[in-house]
Amino acid sequence: MKPIKILLVEDNEGDIVLTCDALEDCRIVNEVTVIRDGESAINFFKNLKDKDSRPDLVLLDINLPKKNGIEVLIFLKNNETYKQMPVIMLTTSSSEKDITLSYKNYANCYITKPIEVAEFMEAITKIEEFWFNIVTIPQR
Repeated sequence: MKPIKILLVEDNEGDIVLTCDALEDCRIVNEVTVIRDGESAINFFKNLKDKDSRPDLVLLDINLPKKNGIEVLIFLKNNETYKQMPVIMLTTSSSEKDITLSYKNYANCYITKPIEVAEFMEAITKIEEFWFNIVTIPQR
């Protein structure tokens, strides 16, 4: 079985470390690519040439430098090549505006990051359980 390719778009170093640690503990083999700002995330997708290099899943923060997560989401969901790719908004924002805007722009789900480390690690484990054990995701 091929490893699951995950793109983590996150600028907070602590959250990057926690997310990567939690994903390493998952039962599913995965490869994580980290991008630290929205503009670089959009450029990553614009420059992808190889279908096998595409992520299977995107974990996307909202509060990013250069371009925010909503702008990245809009780019992905308005692009014929990427619109079926699952995008999980994983952010500290619990703003109703951000939640509504994310779903309005076709985010597959919205998760507010827990503050406690143990709860954060559990949330990442639940993402793994749901998205890789229960849901069937599109092939690259």
